[in-house]
Amino acid sequence: MIRTRFAPSPTGLLHIGGARTALFNYLFARHHGGEYLLRIEDTDRERSTAEATRVILEGLAWLGLSPDQPPVYQSTREARHVEVADQLLAKGLAYHCYCSAEELKDMREQATREGRPPRYDGRWRDRDPSEAPPGIAPTIRLKAPREGETLVDDMVQGIVRVGNAEMDDMIILRANRTPTYLHAVVVDDHDMEITHVIRGDDHLTNTFRQKQIYDALGWQTPHFGHIPLIHGADGAKLSKRHGAVSVLEFRNQGFLPEALCNYLLRLGWGHGDAEIIDRAEAIKLFDIDGVGRAASRMDYAKLTHLNGVYLRAADNDRLSDEVLAHLATRPELVISDETKHRIATLMPGLKERAKSVVELANSAAFLALPSPIALDDKARALLTGEAKAMLRELAPQLAASDFTIAGVDAVLRDFAESTGRKLGQVAQPLRAALTGTTTSPGIDATLAALGRDEALRRIENAAT
Repeated sequence: MIRTRFAPSPTGLLHIGGARTALFNYLFARHHGGEYLLRIEDTDRERSTAEATRVILEGLAWLGLSPDQPPVYQSTREARHVEVADQLLAKGLAYHCYCSAEELKDMREQATREGRPPRYDGRWRDRDPSEAPPGIAPTIRLKAPREGETLVDDMVQGIVRVGNAEMDDMIILRANRTPTYLHAVVVDDHDMEITHVIRGDDHLTNTFRQKQIYDALGWQTPHFGHIPLIHGADGAKLSKRHGAVSVLEFRNQGFLPEALCNYLLRLGWGHGDAEIIDRAEAIKLFDIDGVGRAASRMDYAKLTHLNGVYLRAADNDRLSDEVLAHLATRPELVISDETKHRIATLMPGLKERAKSVVELANSAAFLALPSPIALDDKARALLTGEAKAMLRELAPQLAASDFTIAGVDAVLRDFAESTGRKLGQVAQPLRAALTGTTTSPGIDATLAALGRDEALRRIENAAT
């Protein structure tokens, strides 16, 4: 059975590149009827934090990319990593290295002076441990092949190779008996029965070293696919200056997870001209052969447009809940059952113009304002003496309405016709009175959402 994994390090936030890697692993596994797993690579004890782990799990859950099994925490598997390193040592496939930190530093500096890469020179590879200097705790190094080449048939990059002479004998177990990252990853992927490793192409150089560990152990090497990184619109490495980077930043800025996943799917993977691809269709279509080799460029304008498309198609009750969650953080607003009802009633009109949940919340905020509501400058300018007189004349006719959308629409049209005004001349001052701004969904829907009592109260306050 095909089994993939996403293996983030909890030393920082779940960034957008990591989210795409998780998505590709998830889709590949689902497409082939396999499993998608999660491993938290928390062996960097100084930098790994519980908060970063929480953010990773929360971000994946928000994207709908939670794993098929409970997460594996690499730090809990240290005894197994040590066991495998000792097995390699016992078979003569690894050896103790007694170099001091000073020796290694001198070795690197001499190589640099001589124009050579600063690699370990293998001085303890064939020496007898009895020659070990006192007081030096040894590392364990892999006895890597020195001739020939290491080859990886990558699912994205094609066949890539490196001469073995270009690589040194890497440390697999430190002097304090803790495993190195490259060794731990191999052991974990083997024990988790990972068949396909899909990750960023910044890991490609690691793969040659990991392949040597697999070969030394006689283990089946998984299939590797190294996907290009995501850059900013200017082609530079993606960073904060380009906009949101953390997945939860996108959530806080009002993007829907399905819109973000759709966008990330098309960022480096192609299938025809289709732009709107939901999760079910993505699982049906996705395979690794559709991933290109070139770096992708983050386009926030395109993502925002796509988010608007998904907003308009989203369930109104769900959007209402999300809007309420945003509005609840604003102390000047009043959130009540009546507020919830107003937002739900007006949601079909609100979402037609919005590009994000934050925009949606800002557009709906007037529904939660306490009376008397504050007016912005444009709204205040509309409420001239003549406009106030018109509102006082209109109020009794609205009060007699059934306050359905159709009912108030009929009242407004009749009033405009009977007083010789265009409908906009009635609607704009009324909108200012009801919302404190000059923009809202249709005035009939706005009135119906506020309800008779609140609408008439706001009109009275504005008309005095």
